Amino acid sequence: MSLDIYRSLKGEVDKGKKAVVVTLMNNRNSTLNKIILTEEQLCTSNTQHNLDDTIINKSQFALKTGNLQYFQASNGMSILIEPYFPEPRLIILGGGHIAKPLAGFGSKVGFLVTVVDDRPKFAYKSRFPDAEKVICESFNNCFVELDLNESSSVVIVTRGHRNDMDCLKQVLKYKTGYTGMIGSKRRVNIVREQLLNEGYSYELINKINAPIGLEIGAITPEEIAISIIAQVIRFRRLVSTSPDNKVNWLELDRPVLEELCKDTDGPKALITIIESKGSVPRKAGAKMLVWPYGKTIGSIGGGCAEGEVINIAWDIIRSGGFKIHDIDMTGQIAEEEGMVCGGVMSVLIEYYNG
Repeated sequence: MSLDIYRSLKGEVDKGKKAVVVTLMNNRNSTLNKIILTEEQLCTSNTQHNLDDTIINKSQFALKTGNLQYFQASNGMSILIEPYFPEPRLIILGGGHIAKPLAGFGSKVGFLVTVVDDRPKFAYKSRFPDAEKVICESFNNCFVELDLNESSSVVIVTRGHRNDMDCLKQVLKYKTGYTGMIGSKRRVNIVREQLLNEGYSYELINKINAPIGLEIGAITPEEIAISIIAQVIRFRRLVSTSPDNKVNWLELDRPVLEELCKDTDGPKALITIIESKGSVPRKAGAKMLVWPYGKTIGSIGGGCAEGEVINIAWDIIRSGGFKIHDIDMTGQIAEEEGMVCGGVMSVLIEYYNG
């Protein structure tokens, strides 16, 4: 069942793991079969599915690059391979004057933000409206709630040297995507010497970004927050991958995925952008759900082009199966939508009933 596939997928990304979903479609627009392949399975080529080498190789490529793969197999089947990456998480340890703008900037650029402070007057939701979580807990006890992994970027900006050091030692127990700690060069050098004396390796210590942030001459809390989030983005986009292997970190449509994991409330249509070129509102991988009575979740860009697809989705809900539909947003449509230039995209519209 597709419901089980999406629940398994949600379990993987919630653990900070990557996975691909393979959708197999026959040439009569009537059969869809979905298979989830985890990162571990693809790394070992132990998929436990009878899939040919082309699908396995393209799945590995999709997982490596973040690029959707859509192609026609030799047997006439259409195959869509979608990579899913966990949302990047920004963990801010400390709820002071830098944390406040940092949480806002982090949320705006796509991070799920968690703020931790041990002081009730600093750790409350209305102080950090853009944060997914605000945790009021001691820095020694908060880590059981954080579930740090490679999709986590940790920023240590507590109110004092002792708390910073305690947090850093805890964070170094985990493999994170980024770890940064605020402090002057003198203070940072003292921390490094102390860690070396306590037996931490040079390799591990050199992974700490301290003093934190890109050097832009930042002075105000807002400027410092910008320098920090810029460095976090740089690590996610560039440093964590080789220059020859730039990863297209796809946006995860979390509300759509959450809905796909619920027990069915009747048939609906699932819309996925499978290819896009030029100036289009959303790129390949974006998703949308459509109900027969007009409810929608997610978006493939809005406007008249989306309305056209919704009409087709209602037909699919009535008839079943799937359809590949091309949308040309150049010329008149682009002008009507207020675009500087247009583009084209292909969408998969499929019947979904769990």
